Amino acid sequence: MSVRELVVLGTASQVPTRHRNHNGYLLRWDGEGILFDPGEGTQRQMVRAGVAAHDLNRVCVTHFHGDHSLGLAGVIQRINLDRVPHPVTAHYPRSGQHFFTRLRYSTAYRETVGITEAPVDADGTLAVTGSYTLQARRLSHPVESYGYRLVEPDGRRMLPDRLAALGVRGPDVGRIQREGVLGDVRLEDVSEVRRGQRFAFIMDTRLCPGVHALAEDCDLLVIESTFLDEDEQLAVEHGHLTAGQAAAVARDAGVRHLVLTHFSQRYSDPDEFERQARAAGFEGELTVAHDLLRVPVPKRR
Repeated sequence: MSVRELVVLGTASQVPTRHRNHNGYLLRWDGEGILFDPGEGTQRQMVRAGVAAHDLNRVCVTHFHGDHSLGLAGVIQRINLDRVPHPVTAHYPRSGQHFFTRLRYSTAYRETVGITEAPVDADGTLAVTGSYTLQARRLSHPVESYGYRLVEPDGRRMLPDRLAALGVRGPDVGRIQREGVLGDVRLEDVSEVRRGQRFAFIMDTRLCPGVHALAEDCDLLVIESTFLDEDEQLAVEHGHLTAGQAAAVARDAGVRHLVLTHFSQRYSDPDEFERQARAAGFEGELTVAHDLLRVPVPKRR
């Protein structure tokens, strides 16, 4: 059975705390694993969460501030130490190429895995696989930053009553799914569109067009909410979002499950992020992330 879930490895912003590690998020999507923003300590958090280097197929870095990228060195060396047998691709802002190279070769180790580097330098599609398309959009932060969006291709859902009414049964159901037609019966006559699931990952940014484009119609949205609403001016100055801003984005985008994360050490009550998100009018499923949490992608409607 396919698994689609988010494994939260860390939720702190610039400074880790006793209870929050630097950032790190693994998206399990069927048989693949996409690691987003491995901050310092990610390798150890992977061990605690039961995530192996063999689970990784892609690494996506939004930008090169330390809380989002210092864990790259350990993760890359672990991929090589464990001799991961499949290709691993790394996406990151091209302007940070020198940072990625320094982290990849920060110490001596034996390279056994050919990690493919695929830098991002513009909005657009980064990869197309059988189960998803990976896209990037530019965000607004003091250093170049990109958010990521994963979109599953639309499929079709068979309608039992229509199949029965038109006499399509047994092996013919599979045949019409494969070929699109069976005699005078078209696939469209016995099925309906099943919209593909959508996931987005938005880290350090002010409000900008990229935020809204990434969030649109997401089943699961992971988004930073570094500050509470009373510190909105700080958020703007430092290129971040508040809980209310993040929730308003999700509300307007039709997000089904909102995950708030990347919290400043200045706040001690995580429940206040939920209160402010609800006050902004978001009515969907809401999670204030904590380390080692697992969040399933919502079931199809």
